[in-house]
Amino acid sequence: MGSDDKREIYYVFMNFDPEYDHLRLDRTKRGAFELDAYLSKKHNDLLARNLEPGTYKKICSLVIVDGFAVEISDYQANVLRSAEEARVVEKNQELACLINDKGCH
Repeated sequence: MGSDDKREIYYVFMNFDPEYDHLRLDRTKRGAFELDAYLSKKHNDLLARNLEPGTYKKICSLVIVDGFAVEISDYQANVLRSAEEARVVEKNQELACLINDKGCH
């Protein structure tokens, strides 16, 4: 990564996944555990297939929307945007608003 490849937090939201939809309907503790495990593996696999190890930091998986937060460069965000499984890849605007002292609405 060059000096112009500063890492920032991005949110990645995934395309429709029938397995996620099915697992999300199970409201038991076991169902919640299975959904967490499924999404964590799915998100980790997407990152591993598309980005070099050690060049990104996954922050968390977002169970309610089938997405995750990851610290990556602009270039890596573009790589993920081209991944078939990714629906949306967007920079965390909340931090940008706080930095610019504009506030987010």
